[in-house]
This record gives sequence, C-alpha cells and structure tokens, in this order.
Amino acid sequence: MQYYRPNQIKEFEETVVQINRISKKTKGGNQIRFSALVVVGDKKGKVGVGLAKATDVRHAIGKAIAQAKKHLIIVPLRGTTIPYSVNEKFSAAHILLKPAPPGSGIIAGGPMRVVIEAAGIRDASGKILGTKNKISNVYATLKALETISEIVRRKEKGV
Repeated sequence: MQYYRPNQIKEFEETVVQINRISKKTKGGNQIRFSALVVVGDKKGKVGVGLAKATDVRHAIGKAIAQAKKHLIIVPLRGTTIPYSVNEKFSAAHILLKPAPPGSGIIAGGPMRVVIEAAGIRDASGKILGTKNKISNVYATLKALETISEIVRRKEKGV
C-alpha cells in the first residue's frame, strides 16, 4: 500500500464515492468491516473504479484505489466532450450519456458526475435512470464509457 507524502506529485486524482459499514453476525459476536467505492482518473482520458473491503476505512480506501489503478480504461475524447451518445444498462442501473456543446459543463447526477470528471470530460449531459444505488450507477457509467471507446475503435477500423 502506498502512503501519501506531501511532496509527492499525484498521477491520478482519487475520489471516494461511498463508504459502507458492513456488520456480520458471528459466533463470537459482531464482525464489523468497511466497504469503499473509489473512482480514480488522470483527467486526460484514463479512469478506473475500485470497490474493496477492509477492517478499517483507511485500508478499504487504499485497497480500492489499488484495484481502480489496475483496471483503468481509456476514454476517447472529442475536444472537451465525448464523441457519441450512448444508452447503457448494468444490473438495475440505466445510464443515458450524451455529448454536449463546449462551455455547457457536466450536466449529470452525483456518482455519474464523479466518473465523468475523473475521465477528463468537461462537457457532457447524462441521466441516471433505474436505481439510486451508487455502486451500480458508477459501474454503469464506466460501462458506457467502455462502449464509447469500442464504437470509436470500430469506426477507426472501418468495420
């Protein structure tokens, strides 16, 4: 695990989206752990999501950051926005993500906004449909960005 040093320049910006307290009944009493959902991005097109559990919050966040850095995706940008509109579903979450004209900013709700900002997209319009579950919404947004990169890859190949 990496520890923060004040003079160290960070390559990625880390944002904690959600921390859950998990309690499990066992023979010896209650076992309490914490779950952390973290979004990591360099604001230049790379973004990743990590979800991890540990006995204390600090270690859960550290493990989630490490997992997010392992599973980074590259998001194609067209200027300050995304190249295509996409409609994506993950579990019960339904995401609608559209490009927006320059200067309009990010028009999207909480967990979706965090992922879009971490990717470096400055102008986009998004809507969360379906569930209010932050974990599902973050993963649905990531899946939507993966779909956009797949569309761009296919267009470049000419398929």
